[in-house]
Amino acid sequence: MKKLGFLSFGHWANHPAYKTRTASDTLLQSIDLAVAAEEIGLDGAWFRVHHFAAQLASPFPLLSAIGAKTDKIEIGTGVIDMRYENPLYMVEDAGAADLISRGRLQLGISRGSPEQVIDGWRHFGYDLAEGETDADMGRRKAMEFLDKLDGVGFADPNPYPMFPNPPGLLRLEPHSEGLRDRIWWGAGSNATAVWAAEKGMFLQSSTLKFDESGKPFHVQQAEQIRLYKEAWKKAGHNREPRVSVSRSIFALVNEQDHYLFGQESNRTDKFGMIEPGKRAVFGRSYAAEPDQLIKELAEDEAIREADTILLTIPNTLGVDYNIHVLSSILKEVAPGLGWR
Repeated sequence: MKKLGFLSFGHWANHPAYKTRTASDTLLQSIDLAVAAEEIGLDGAWFRVHHFAAQLASPFPLLSAIGAKTDKIEIGTGVIDMRYENPLYMVEDAGAADLISRGRLQLGISRGSPEQVIDGWRHFGYDLAEGETDADMGRRKAMEFLDKLDGVGFADPNPYPMFPNPPGLLRLEPHSEGLRDRIWWGAGSNATAVWAAEKGMFLQSSTLKFDESGKPFHVQQAEQIRLYKEAWKKAGHNREPRVSVSRSIFALVNEQDHYLFGQESNRTDKFGMIEPGKRAVFGRSYAAEPDQLIKELAEDEAIREADTILLTIPNTLGVDYNIHVLSSILKEVAPGLGWR
């Protein structure tokens, strides 16, 4: 059994073929898509976060709106770039969104991916500490965020406050109990996956990772997941770990599917430079008729290792078509693989 969610990049552009021509279109359709996905039995609605781009950038209003209009579906991010965040303000936003959704937030965070602009986090008022890399900064902010999520008081109360204070040091409010245990780390390497396990975060592994062996993508990703699970067990956490992998999967069941995604059927892994000095392997897309798709996906080692699969969707094609894409996986593919 697998949890199945969609992962939306939240694109928009004034393009005649797009259903999402404005930011408003994308935000409102994201809410509608999450509601419809819950109705067909999907387990999760997840969203990418990218700054300085015509994509979703401020997740918490969207997550809160979805939480208010749904009842069961998990609501997540994949991922929030911690280089851009004020960890304390983020604790308040995340706590509010989790309370609105009644404890369904699954918050993916990380150092982030290559940016649209040079050192975009500087424009948000942040800078590196002495001797620090931007990756170091992302992890440092993540640790402060996790620390404050615990809900332990740390701030001295004003002796003459506007409102009466409880005794002792004050914590950030609103506090959502249990949210600390639902934080995920987007890991691009084996080492960061191990680090995430040690810190008690769940693992998100995307459709790319740093190339560390030259092996096929799904093999390298499966090795990363196994290292994560070993590190989690060694760390002695008293709860079960979770692991998600992202995949572009399209069941070709009608003419429109064949027209839009039939060319994806011959795609293979790609190797290339994701940033200077960093060679990465990019996983293939899957597109085929259901029977063939089941055979191909059964050979994906990383999918076998994961408990959650995030299906990347073409959000620009609109809610109705994306529900068709997701329904086709649920009905035609998932049962044949034992996911349902």
